[in-house]
Amino acid sequence: MAQAGLAYSSDVFDRERFARVRAIAAEIMSARSGLSLDVVEGLFCNESGYQTPKMDCRAAVFSEGKILLVQEKADGLWALPGGWVDVNESVRSNLVKEVKEEAGMDVEPVRLIALHDRNRHNSPMFAHGVCKVFALCRLLGGGFKANPEIAEAGFFSEDGLPPLSLSRNTRDQIALCFRAHGDASWPVEFD
Repeated sequence: MAQAGLAYSSDVFDRERFARVRAIAAEIMSARSGLSLDVVEGLFCNESGYQTPKMDCRAAVFSEGKILLVQEKADGLWALPGGWVDVNESVRSNLVKEVKEEAGMDVEPVRLIALHDRNRHNSPMFAHGVCKVFALCRLLGGGFKANPEIAEAGFFSEDGLPPLSLSRNTRDQIALCFRAHGDASWPVEFD
């Protein structure tokens, strides 16, 4: 509410009130979450405009019945290639870009698997909304190249998954991708 008020109000007194509401909300979030006020303000008080969910896209790329995962350098955990949908990118173009950047592979997105409300499936909970888009992608070629974000990439069977980054994707979400890969008439799952 404070973010929208700051974006659309022109009255100086209303803007002061909305700024104070945002500051109080950050103080409450800090007290309840255990995060420092600086961290909370950095996460939530720098946004402008109408508050909308962020988009996170994940590519399900298969080769010989195994799914592509990348190992994040930051935490050593594994995830489907993907990330935030960038400004001026479509979900499709962002998937292609993310797989190339993270895994060094060229792909063609072919169909949607699922649209998930992140807070219903992933942890930890986020205070803002995130729509997670999972898409089946056809592998066209390429190979892993070292990069600043990813330690390595590999293809894994469903019963041989490495330690997963649960904030990015869960075992259930990867199982969903395996099921969709094997079903040409897969109905998109959404919540």
